[in-house]
Amino acid sequence: MSELTVEGLKAGAAGEEILHGVDLRVSAGEVHAVMGPNGCGKSTLAHVLAGRHGYAVTAGRATLDGRELLELSPFERARAGLFLAMQYPTEVPGVNLADVLGASLRAAGRDPAADGLGALLSAEAERLGVPAALLERSVNVDLSGGEQKRGEALQLAVLRPRIAVLDEIDSGLDVDALRAVAGRIEEATTEGLGVLAITHYTRLLGVLRADRVHIMVRGQIVASGGPELADELERTGYERWERPAPAEVSVKLGRGF
Repeated sequence: MSELTVEGLKAGAAGEEILHGVDLRVSAGEVHAVMGPNGCGKSTLAHVLAGRHGYAVTAGRATLDGRELLELSPFERARAGLFLAMQYPTEVPGVNLADVLGASLRAAGRDPAADGLGALLSAEAERLGVPAALLERSVNVDLSGGEQKRGEALQLAVLRPRIAVLDEIDSGLDVDALRAVAGRIEEATTEGLGVLAITHYTRLLGVLRADRVHIMVRGQIVASGGPELADELERTGYERWERPAPAEVSVKLGRGF
């Protein structure tokens, strides 16, 4: 059974530490949601796990099935079974989705023809409401936000990774698109996919049901719980968790030394 483990992860960019010791564990078939205010480090966590250039890890580790991810290139992390659905998917002019998926399967040691890529791609596109014409267009070029996110879900469904990190997969989706995208990912969890879903809104979790919800503030996980934690957050906002700890207040006031 696959498992993504993050322990004491500290990382930043441009000389500034953004993640201050993140601990998470996501197993196959589980959905973990990470929620937090803007700028708290959620997307940084996704980028660091995927190996995006420009981020420096200063402490901690991240493993997938016991294999140290932080020592691998982004390509090797993907081949190991890690998938990132980006908040702002990259445009790839002149390359269509079938070409990207075919190259990805071959890089993973799979034969697209033997895997029935054409039929699988058509079937998954129909399930996600992706028009056949979009499959022949350049990846993410001149597509709406909703079309791009459906495309990300389509790639996930075809590639069948072990762990998927979803960076605001729900942004730009209308009600029908959200139901299709989140529903397909939810179904993939029954096939063994583990999900780390970064989101601002509980509407995603109405379809993609979370086993655990984590609240991130200032680069740290400050609270974890079941789905009810997201409901509480929807009612109260982040104020409870954004308040500085008593020791911080004392230091700022010149006390507590």
